[in-house]
Parts: sequence; C-alpha cells; structure tokens
Amino acid sequence: MIARIIGGVGRTVRENIASFGFAVRSFFNLMRVSPGAFRRPGLISEQIHFIGNYSLVIIAVSGLFVGMVLALQGYYTLNQYGAEQMLGQVVALALVRELGPVVTALLFAGRAGTSLTAQIGLMKAGEQLSAMEMMAINPLQRVLAPRFWAGVVAMPVLATVFSAVGVLGGYLVGVKLIGVDEGSFWAQMQSGVDVRNDVLNGVIKSFIFGIAVTFTALFQGYQAQPTPEDVSRATTRTVVIASLLVWGLNFVMTALMFNK
Repeated sequence: MIARIIGGVGRTVRENIASFGFAVRSFFNLMRVSPGAFRRPGLISEQIHFIGNYSLVIIAVSGLFVGMVLALQGYYTLNQYGAEQMLGQVVALALVRELGPVVTALLFAGRAGTSLTAQIGLMKAGEQLSAMEMMAINPLQRVLAPRFWAGVVAMPVLATVFSAVGVLGGYLVGVKLIGVDEGSFWAQMQSGVDVRNDVLNGVIKSFIFGIAVTFTALFQGYQAQPTPEDVSRATTRTVVIASLLVWGLNFVMTALMFNK
C-alpha cells in the first residue's frame, strides 16, 4: 500500500513537471511566432474588443462597489483615530496598488479566461486547428498569438477602469454619503499617491497578470482533449490555476515593489 502511494505521488509529480516544461516551451513558441501576428493588427484589435469590451461592465460595476465598501470600512477605522480626512488616500492606494490589478485579474480569469479556453478547446474538438495545419497555417500564430496579446493589452486598461471607478465609488460614499470634506478627500489623495511608486507599479502588476492569465487560458484550451467533458474541465482548470498564479505573483511583486 505504501509503495502504491509513493508511486502515485511520484507519477503525479512527474506529470506536473512534464506539463510545466511543456507550458514553458509553448510560451516561448508563442513569443517566437508573435511578430507574424503583429503584421495583422486587425486580428488583435478584434480580440481586444471581444476580451476587453465584453468584460468592461463587470469590471466597472465591481470596481464601483469595491470602492464604496473600501470607503465605508475605511471611514469607520480612520474615524477612531480622528484621521477620516485621510480617506481619499487610503481608498486610492488600496485600489491602485492591490485591489485594482488583483480583482481585475480574478474577474478577467473568470470572464474572459474561461471564454478563451472554451474557444480554443472547441476549435480543437471541431478539428479547426488541425485543418489550419493541413493548410500550412500555424495555429499558434493565427489563433493563439492575437488572443494572447489582446489579453495582455486589455488587462492594464481594465485594471485602470476598475481603479478609477473604485475611486469614484469611494468619493460617493465618503464625501456625498458620510460627509467627509471634499477638498481634503482629493488633496490627501493627490499628495499621498505617487505616480511612479504607486500607479506605475500597479500597471506593471496588471501587465504581468495579463500575461499569466491569458497564457493559462490559451494553454489549457490548446491542451484540452477534443471532447466536451475535457473542454469543460479545462475551463475549470483555467480559473483555478490563473487565480493561484495571480495570488502568488501578487505576493512576490508586492514584496519587491513596496518594501520601503
């Protein structure tokens, strides 16, 4: 029995290492064929519209309510120390540094990531990718690369929208509902949020998350077996793996960026 357990663990570890190695190789292959995709920008812009525009509503609504909750909870905490005028800075820093990139990436994985996985998986199940190969068309260059770069471009834009709408939500609750001084709200935000250390680092985070989430979605769809059951499992794996990657990468980047 012990031998079977050890054998099962070893087999699982070996399969995961092989899968990770294949994912790394696939990523570099995708980078290699990307210049060919850039020669057809219409494909990329079409996918940006599909990925970004269709995710805009859930991103904006989520950002609004996250900002409102931040302002409400932040006010209750700051009011205990007589520092409620710092509410604008607290809301903006929390959104720009952490919640904007992270929550956007998680929502992106659930909305756009699963859609990309299902698209690629169904194309594989319908033998469309095999037909492209028969016609000497590289599916990595024609199908995967435009979707990958569209996700990389769309993620920072969506994260910016999330943070901006979140600040608006914080303003509505903090200033209009609770009664924090409007001038102090904006002044503290302006003085406390640094463009390079806060805003730029948040954009870098969202860019890295875009690479991780989009590639995970495409890889899971491309590796799925051509059956409806495995395509559905691939979409589930996309959400799980992408979410874990986002949390892990967020910890690493936060430790490197904001350690002063």
